[in-house]
Amino acid sequence: FELMITFEVLKIGSNLLREHRIQSNLIDSEILLSKTLNKSREQILTNLNEKVDENKIFKFKNYIKRRCRNEPIAYILEEKEFWSKKFKVTSDVLIPRPETELLVEQLTNNFEGKKISILDIGTGSGCIIISLLCNLNQSYGLGIDISKKAIKIARDNAIKHNLFHKVKFKNKSFESVINKKFDLIVSNPPYIKSKDFRNLSDDIKKYEPRIALDGGNDGLDLIKKVIYKSKNILKINGTLALEIGNGQIKKVSKILFDNDFRIIHVIKDYKENVRCIIANLIRKWITIEEEILD
Repeated sequence: FELMITFEVLKIGSNLLREHRIQSNLIDSEILLSKTLNKSREQILTNLNEKVDENKIFKFKNYIKRRCRNEPIAYILEEKEFWSKKFKVTSDVLIPRPETELLVEQLTNNFEGKKISILDIGTGSGCIIISLLCNLNQSYGLGIDISKKAIKIARDNAIKHNLFHKVKFKNKSFESVINKKFDLIVSNPPYIKSKDFRNLSDDIKKYEPRIALDGGNDGLDLIKKVIYKSKNILKINGTLALEIGNGQIKKVSKILFDNDFRIIHVIKDYKENVRCIIANLIRKWITIEEEILD
């Protein structure tokens, strides 16, 4: 056992994963061995005849068992790359997705060189607001989440990326945010219909936090609430950026329009589905009191 070489260990891992119908068995085996040995995949693949000691093999097999049960690689590694940066993630937060990177990219372009205040509703790992603030040097922000554990992870990520002076994280509901006005509100709210939850793949429904996925009967419960709330806490001409579910664009557009928002940009994912909406708050009228106060 202690005389096994890297090549054999990788093969055992990928075979076990294949037996459990894990499509990405080979690459997963390489990633998990790289974590076990604390070496890059390149180092491993260029030293396939190197011996692996018994303790390491035991540790590797434990990782493989977890992956065989469909536990996502990101949770086993306790990290996920997002926007070219590594973020700490655990099963208390959603795993950052590629379509969310598209949203960060668009917002970075929109606000480049400007000094803005940002609110991130349902911040999770903090990956959206931290990525934005890494690029928007003069800006600052607040990330909120109803999960205490998520807030702890977001704070850890802010420290990791040296941004603790520019972002605060608070364990609170967005409905309790008052007496504050923001230039940009960004949110990736739960948008999956409750009845569709059971159709999700095992790695999502068994491991990712349901509270961050389940959007109620029509999948729009939280999206509506975020839109209604944003009306009161955005500056005039402020921007709301939302990630939405596939096929929700028509309904969400109508809710935005009915609430004085004008869509300025939609973002499609890699399969050409609209997945993010960026809209500006336009006040149709100003009360006499507001005019006097101005």
